[in-house]
This record gives sequence, structure tokens and C-alpha cells, in this order.
Amino acid sequence: MKIEVVKIGGNVVENEELLQNFASDFTSLGGNMILVHGGGVMASGLQKRLGIEPVMIAGRRVTDARTLEIVTMVYAGWCNKHVTATLQKYGCNALGLCGADGKAILAARRPPVKVALTGEAEIREVDYGFAGDISPEGVNVPLFESFLNRKIMPVLCAITYDGNGNLLNTNADSVASAVAEALAGAGHETVLTYCFEKKGVLEDKNDPDSVIPEITPEYYETLKSEGRVADGMIPKLDNAFKALANGVSKVVIRSATDLGNPTGTSIIMSTGNNIPDRTAGLSGSDQESGKSVTA
Repeated sequence: MKIEVVKIGGNVVENEELLQNFASDFTSLGGNMILVHGGGVMASGLQKRLGIEPVMIAGRRVTDARTLEIVTMVYAGWCNKHVTATLQKYGCNALGLCGADGKAILAARRPPVKVALTGEAEIREVDYGFAGDISPEGVNVPLFESFLNRKIMPVLCAITYDGNGNLLNTNADSVASAVAEALAGAGHETVLTYCFEKKGVLEDKNDPDSVIPEITPEYYETLKSEGRVADGMIPKLDNAFKALANGVSKVVIRSATDLGNPTGTSIIMSTGNNIPDRTAGLSGSDQESGKSVTA
């Protein structure tokens, strides 16, 4: 089965016009699709209204007990059901899920990890709290196959669970990558597409048309070392390369609009001359902090 896993960022979910345009285009594509959505922009806004300052480290949210309650309300509640209802409006038979529903996605609470922060020489140990990490084995592939065979399109939020009654907050880019990897491991031809409000990964954040056509692992390291990718783009690219290494056929980062137009940034595994010519033709088909991702 050929399957496309598509992830949309919180900026798309929060922008009603952008979400409507995406849902219309997305539904018209047809095929076997799984949608994963973010919602971090809205979650951060609610945190601030409740007097809780969001904490983001290396593009990932630190999730204490109160924050877990908030992101669950936002992601699995309003965002998930609003996205699902919008897709239904355009004729897509969508079904909204979190990881606990149908044992869709099992995760493990992340232990404290060492993180190299952009612009800092020191490596710090960070406890992300109730953050969940997924392995492809934690994805309930038969459940997703069953939905797709019945022409039901799963709509996944970024809330997972540990199998012991505990919900966890998982980066939505990681959810999309893990689902794509699991499906590829089960023998399906799988494409992973990250859609957000930009046209792709930008060479110059002030030029919305300066899309980098391709990024290799080596060029990614250059971009990171120069501080030209930061915030939520780091986990997005980390997950993109992990997906390719684990059998996903193709990964593209692109705009959430005009989905029939094959533009964006293709993520490729390559060696050799790693700095692409941004004047070359485009190829190919959030983060949640809401910040620009490249410079």
C-alpha cells in the first residue's frame, strides 16, 4: 500500500483561512493519507493566559504536570476535533485520535537527556518532564491499516500514552516520523511530508522565496553550526533524516497551501558536495514555538 503521512504545524491549525485552504487541497488529493497536527502555538497562548510561561529547549516543550493538562486540552481537544470537523466539511472521512485511542501510539517517558544548545558551548542535562518518545514498535500499524482499508483517514494529535494510564506530550514531528517509519517497516511505500506556513526551509528568513531545494545531513550540520536553523526546525529535520534512515521513501518540508504543486525542500541522504545551489529547480512534494526556522 502507498501511504502518505502529512504533518501540519500549529500555525496552520491556528490560522483559519490557511486551515480551510489546506483541508480543501488535502481532501482533493485522495489516496491513503494519515494526518498529524501540532498545536503548540495555541497551547503556548493558553499557558500564558493561565499565568504559566512556556519553556522550550532545543525546539521541544518542557512539560510539567500542569502543562500536560493544558496541552492535552488543546491538542486532543479543540485542535484535533476542529481539524477533523474541517476535513469532514470537504468530504474527507476523518477520525480524530490521540495515542491512547485504540492503543494507537505507545510512548515511553523521556529520561533526562544531554542537550547541546544553539549558541552555547556547554552541553546541559535537560528534564523534559512528561514528554513521550516513540519507537516504530510503539505504533499500532494494524489499527492504521484497518482504518485506511475502510477509507477512514486518521487525524493524530501529539498526545501519546505509556500503556499504564499516563498521557504524554510528544513532539508532533516525532509522531509523524514514527508513524511513517512503522508503516515503511511493515512493507508499505511511505512518504512523509511536513507542511507549515513557509514554502520550505529558507536560505534567508526575510525572503519567503529563498527555498533551499535539498538538504543533506552534511549541509544540515552546516546550517545548525551557523545558527541558520533553530527552534522547531531542529526536531523537524532530525526526524526527517531519521525517517529516511528507517525506510521512508521520501521526505519533503513544504507549504501547507497549493499541495498539488511539487515544491518545497527535499530531505535527502547523500555524501559529497553538500551545499546545494538554491537557484536550482525545486523538487519534492512547527515548529510549535511559532518562531521562524531558518536564516
